Parts: sequence; C-alpha cells; structure tokens
Amino acid sequence: MKKTSIVVAAVILLGGLVFADSAMAGRIGKRQFNQQKRIIRSGELSRPEVCTLEREQRWIQRHKRIAWRDGTLTRRERICLRNQQDWASRRIGRMKNNNFKR
Repeated sequence: MKKTSIVVAAVILLGGLVFADSAMAGRIGKRQFNQQKRIIRSGELSRPEVCTLEREQRWIQRHKRIAWRDGTLTRRERICLRNQQDWASRRIGRMKNNNFKR
C-alpha cells in the first residue's frame, strides 16, 4: 500500500513539474507577443524607435530558442528571460512616452 501511494505521488509530482514548465514557457511567449503588439499598434513611436525595439525582441527570441534547445527551460533560464522581458517592457514604455518629434 505504501509503495503504491509513493509511486502515485511521485508520478503526480513529476507530471506537475512538467506541466508547470510548459505553462511558464507559455507565459513567456504570451508576454513577448503582447510586447510586440505594444510596439506595433502604438502611433507614438518613430521609425528608429520601432527598429530598436524590434531588434531587442529578436534578441530575446534568440535567447529563448537557445534556452529551449535541450528541450527544457530551467529556473535560471526562466529568470533570465523574465529579466530580459522586464527590461524590454521598460524600454517600450520609455520610448512611447519620450515625446520624440517626427
């Protein structure tokens, strides 16, 4: 009885970890998609600002692809990607509100 419950608990725990890993990857991808929408739909950005922000998004996407090469996203990689996205989000906000004259 004890062995069965231990095996069941281990399977549930491992399944939860796999699901949490894929859910986090979905959050990272969705956030990047939302940032991309913020860049494109805004009429407040000049062409050079858009180019700069697009380049940053490609940089983050490249790092995300590198992190996923081994098939899993480690805690350290998630934190790194989240920090990169935080940085990019702040840049988008600053550039949208800098009153750049076209």
